[in-house]
Amino acid sequence: MIKLEEIYQGLREFKQLTGRPQQTPGAHFSKVTPEKAPNPKLLCWSNGLATAMGIKDSDKELWIKLLSGNQENYIPTPIAARYGGHQFGHWAGQLGDGRAMSLGQLNGMEIQLKGAGLTPYSRGADGKAVLRSSLREYICSEAMFHLGVPTTRALSLVETGEDVLRDMFYDGNAAYEKGAICTRIAPSFLRFGNYQIHAANHELEELKELIDYTIENYFPGMSIKEMFGEVVRRTAYLMSEWMRVGFVHGVMNTDNLSMLGLTIDYGPYGWLDRFDPNWTPNTTDFREKRYRFINQVNIAYWNLAQLKEALQTVCLDNLDEQLDSFPDKFHHFYQDIQAKKVGLKTCERQFIDELFDLQYDLQADMTLFYRSLMDVMEGKEVDWQSIFYKDLTNDDRNRLDIWLKKWQREQKLQRVDPMIAYGVMNESNPVFIPRNYIVQLVLDDLEKGDETSLRNLEQAILNPYELNEFTRPFYKKAPEWSTSRPGCSTLSCSS
Repeated sequence: MIKLEEIYQGLREFKQLTGRPQQTPGAHFSKVTPEKAPNPKLLCWSNGLATAMGIKDSDKELWIKLLSGNQENYIPTPIAARYGGHQFGHWAGQLGDGRAMSLGQLNGMEIQLKGAGLTPYSRGADGKAVLRSSLREYICSEAMFHLGVPTTRALSLVETGEDVLRDMFYDGNAAYEKGAICTRIAPSFLRFGNYQIHAANHELEELKELIDYTIENYFPGMSIKEMFGEVVRRTAYLMSEWMRVGFVHGVMNTDNLSMLGLTIDYGPYGWLDRFDPNWTPNTTDFREKRYRFINQVNIAYWNLAQLKEALQTVCLDNLDEQLDSFPDKFHHFYQDIQAKKVGLKTCERQFIDELFDLQYDLQADMTLFYRSLMDVMEGKEVDWQSIFYKDLTNDDRNRLDIWLKKWQREQKLQRVDPMIAYGVMNESNPVFIPRNYIVQLVLDDLEKGDETSLRNLEQAILNPYELNEFTRPFYKKAPEWSTSRPGCSTLSCSS
């Protein structure tokens, strides 16, 4: 028997569940029942995470049954959390775990199934997930962990053996796809929206309960003011880390920002292949570009302001100072990280801006560009055309050469030790990121029943800063076809 600790102990649950989506006033969560997968097949299993959680190899089969929606030999009762949120800047009211349910905690880690069936928060949906979105979440969760970016993680990916109807781009072209369940792991999945829903509905006692629970379990000994200040700090750091690796979340609604400063809810995310600060992978956001790469920092600040307003309804201390500290905190982390990426001790804002302009104008592949700087530092010849998507003119090459000389002069002025700088750059600039086109090709192979590319990808994400037999095949520019293919540069919240 698998025994897990209950979560949200002492908080109010909604007990009048009728088996259909509904409003759950005053509740923090509702008890739910996973739908057992009719013909489960394990596709992915994170051995490292399982070991860290204390899951024994001898119990793996029992765990796979549990993570396929089978409740036998299992306690306690699964729950789905209630929360609200601002979606694309507009208050959306009650949202909640529409296709996720938490089984409980093991050694301080919450275990959550995504795609296991209906909850009170499913609204008009079925609570299921498809292989397309589930594989993307599994791979990116684990990749981000090994990249060193704060994130939720993924323990397993299971095909359910049933087909699920989905309209990928909400354009009326629904089709059946393979169903799947991704098991997500985190110390907590609390997000800004958990607090907002209570404040918006004037459920002040419930809000106080949730804040007390949060402080006791995740911010021990802190006041509300201190807790909020720590959330601000962690969020600022997270944004700098996203910028470091070129990650674009795609849907930074307030219900998708973690109280613990983790990357949470992998949907229409993407990576900066061709360096474009204004790029967003989310088709829903193509017009406004609210969640584009360069604007993620501003959105994080805006989202924190919404969280502050919710907390302020029950907090006597003014939280403006903590909120206003966000820009300085972010720029501190950001400048430090950008300096490390180019092997300098310090990096002025103007220098960073010039570098960004250079990459944008010459259409640099972000990942390859920074690794090429490491080759320059080692005195190696660099084929610059191979890392730019634009055909370089003589003027382009002269501009690149001027910047490189400026960078090398800066190294001398700062008395940079090349060996130390190279090591710092190697820890800051990955060789491998799970570009969308790579995952799409894996999906194509899985449709043919071939798991070879999936196994290679699983190995590649383990050592993203090392050029080895698994990462080397992906150390190249994204192919031209990936700029327009669905699932690569064009995704939706269904992704």
